[in-house]
Amino acid sequence: MRYSGLQRSQMLRSERGFSMIEVLISLVVIAIALLGAAALQLQALKMGKGAATRMHAVTLAVEIAERMEANKSAAVSGSYAVALSTTARTVAKDCVSSTCSATELATADLGAWEARLIAALPSASWAITNTTTGNPSTYQIVVNWQDRRENTTYSTTGTSETYSYTSTKTVSQ
Repeated sequence: MRYSGLQRSQMLRSERGFSMIEVLISLVVIAIALLGAAALQLQALKMGKGAATRMHAVTLAVEIAERMEANKSAAVSGSYAVALSTTARTVAKDCVSSTCSATELATADLGAWEARLIAALPSASWAITNTTTGNPSTYQIVVNWQDRRENTTYSTTGTSETYSYTSTKTVSQ
C-alpha cells in the first residue's frame, strides 16, 4: 500500500517524541538497576567485614591454644586461666629478650594475646577457663566481640550485636 505525501507526513508527526519516551524509560530502568547493584555491593562489604572479624576471633583463639601447647608445664598448672576481662594485662618481663619461667612466659603470652585481641576485635572481651585441672588440663577459650549493624536495634544501648567464639584445648605434659 502506498501512502500519499500528506499521509506520510501526518504519520511522522504523530510518532514524533516516541523515541524520547523510550529513552527516558530506559534511563529510569538502568538507574534503578544501578542503585540495586550499589546496595548489593554495600551489603557485601558489610558481610565481608563481619567475616573478617570472625576470622580474627578464630585465629586468636587458636593462637592462645598453641601458646598453651608450647608452654605445657604452665598450662597444666593452670597459669593460662583468665576471668572474664576487657583489658590487657601489663607484662613486667620481656620473655623474648630474657629467660623466663613457665609462669612468667604464660603471663607474657596472655599479655601479648590480649593486646592483639583488643586491637583486632571491636569491644572485645574474653575468658579462659580451666575446666579440668591436672594432667591433662582442659581449657575453654571464649572470645566475645560486638559487630555493628546499621538500622537494627539489638539492645537498648545501640545498634550492635555481640558475637562469641568458644574453643576447647586439652594440654597434657
